Amino acid sequence: MTKRIFRSICLVAFIVFIASIVLLMGFLYGYFNQVQHDQLMTQTDIAAHGVNSQGVSFFDGLKTDNYRITWIASDGTVLFDSDADSSSMENHLEREEVQMALETGYGESERMSSTLLEKSLYSAERLDDGSILRLSVVQNSALTIFLGMLQPICVLIVVALIISLMLASRLSKNIVKPLNELNLDDPLSNEGYDEISPLLLRLHNQQKQLKRQTGDLQRKQDEFAAVTDGMSEGLVLLNPKCNILSINRAAMSLLDTDSSCIEKNILTVNRSLALQQSLSEALSGHQSQVIIAIHDGHYQINANPVTSDDMVTGIALLIFDVTEKENSEQLRREFTANVSHELRTPLHSISGYAELLKNGMVKSNDVKPVATKIYDEAQRMVQLVEDIINLSHLDEGAQDMARETLDLLDIAGSAVKSLDAEAQASDVSLKVTGNSAKISCIPQLVYGIVYNLCDNAIKYNHPGGNVNVSVSDKQDEAILSVSDNGMGIPPEHQQRIFERFYRVDKSHSKEVGGTGLGLSIVKHAAKIHDASITLNSIPEKGTTITVSFPKSK
Repeated sequence: MTKRIFRSICLVAFIVFIASIVLLMGFLYGYFNQVQHDQLMTQTDIAAHGVNSQGVSFFDGLKTDNYRITWIASDGTVLFDSDADSSSMENHLEREEVQMALETGYGESERMSSTLLEKSLYSAERLDDGSILRLSVVQNSALTIFLGMLQPICVLIVVALIISLMLASRLSKNIVKPLNELNLDDPLSNEGYDEISPLLLRLHNQQKQLKRQTGDLQRKQDEFAAVTDGMSEGLVLLNPKCNILSINRAAMSLLDTDSSCIEKNILTVNRSLALQQSLSEALSGHQSQVIIAIHDGHYQINANPVTSDDMVTGIALLIFDVTEKENSEQLRREFTANVSHELRTPLHSISGYAELLKNGMVKSNDVKPVATKIYDEAQRMVQLVEDIINLSHLDEGAQDMARETLDLLDIAGSAVKSLDAEAQASDVSLKVTGNSAKISCIPQLVYGIVYNLCDNAIKYNHPGGNVNVSVSDKQDEAILSVSDNGMGIPPEHQQRIFERFYRVDKSHSKEVGGTGLGLSIVKHAAKIHDASITLNSIPEKGTTITVSFPKSK
C-alpha cells in the first residue's frame, strides 16, 4: 500500500508540475506577445509621425535595431526598406496589413517562417499622403522559447522530482503509519482517519460475531470430544483422501497410536487389506462392515460415507470389540458340534441294539446284556442332557436359586458319601479332612463342585489310588481342595480342561463314561460364587484343584 501511495503522489506531483510549466509558459508567452504588439504599435505610430513631418529624410542615419521599416506607396510599390533594396522588392499591395491600413488607417498581421521556429509581426499605418509605413519585428515561437529554456527546465524538473520523491515518501509513510498501527483487537479504540471509521465498526461487529461463533464451535467441539472420549467404541473421522481428521481415545488405544496420527493416512496406522477394501467401498458411497484382528481380539469396523451434494466428503469409522461375541459364536458352534457328536454315539448304539432285538437276531441268553447296553447308553444320554441343562442354567446366572449360610465341610462330606460306592468299585480311597468353614452359597451348586471334582479324581485314577478332600477356614475365605495321585494332566492341556466337552484322553473318557461337562459346570458354579480356581497337576503323579470361596459372598 505504501508503494502505491508513493507512486500515486509522485505521479500527481509530476503531472501538476508539467501542467504548471505548460500553463506558465503559455501565460508568459501570451503576455510578452501582447507587450511586443503594443510596443510595435507604438513604434509604428512614432515612425509614422516622423515620416509625416520629415519625409524621406527621416530615415537618414536612423538605427532600426530589431525593427524592420518599410515605406510603401499607395499602389504597393516599396519606396524604402531598412533591410533590403527597395527597387528589387515585389509589390506589397496584397499584404494583409497593407490592405487593412489602406481601409482603416491601421493594420496588423502575423506570419510564421517556413521552419515554424520564428514568427514575424507586422504593423502598418497610413500616412497623410496615402502611403503606408510598415514596421515588422521577428518574434520567437513558443517552441523556440521552450527549446531555449530546455536546460533550466530540465534542472527545474530534476530538482522538483527529487523534492517530490522525498515528500511523497514521507507523506506515504505518514498516511500509512496510522493504518499500520491500528489495534485490530479493539477496532473502536483507534483514533485515525474518519474515513475508515465504517471499516473499523464493521471489523468490531465481525469480531463479535466471530467470537460468538468460535465460542459455539468450541462448545460443540468440547461436547463432541466429551461424548467420543467416553465411548468404549472407537471413532475415526477421515477426509476423502483417508487422512485422519479426528480420533477418540478408544480408537487410539485399539490402533496403538496417539494424537500425532491426525492428518496422516489411516493406512499408516493399520494396513489391513480388509480395511483398505472397506475404505474403497465407503469412498464409492456404500456402507461396509469388516472384522479384523487387533491385539489377539476381533474388532468390527463399520465404514460409513459422509456425503454432501451427492459427493463423498469423508468417512466415519466405528470400531466395535466383538471378541467376546466371536468367541461365544465359536463356543456355540463347538458346543453344538460336541452335543451332536455326544448324542449321536449313544443313539447309534441304542438304535443298533434295538434293531438286533427287533429282527430277532439276539439269543435269549443275550437279551439281558443287550438291554443293559441300551439302558447304559440311555442313562448316558440322560446324564448328558441333565448336564447341558444345568450348564445352561448356570450360564443364565442361577438367579432363581436361593443362597444359604452353610458349612462347606458338611457339603463336602455329603458329596463324598454319595461317591463311596463308585470309589470302592474303582479301588480308590476317598476321604474328607479339614475344619468347619461357614460360607453364603447356593447349596446344590457347591455340592456339584465337590461332586464333579471328586468324580473326576476317581475316574482318572489308578487302582489303589487316593482322593483327599480337605476344607480349611481362612480369615477372608474358605478353601476347598481335592487332591489325587492319579494320571495327572499334561501342561499343554491344563489351560483347556474347563472348556465344554474337552477331554485330555478321549479313549479313556469313553471307557469311564464322562460327558466332558463336569469341570465346565465346576467353573460356572465357582464364577457364580465369585470363587477362584487353582490347578496344580503333574502327569502320572496326580492333580490338585483348589477352590477359594470369599466369605463376603
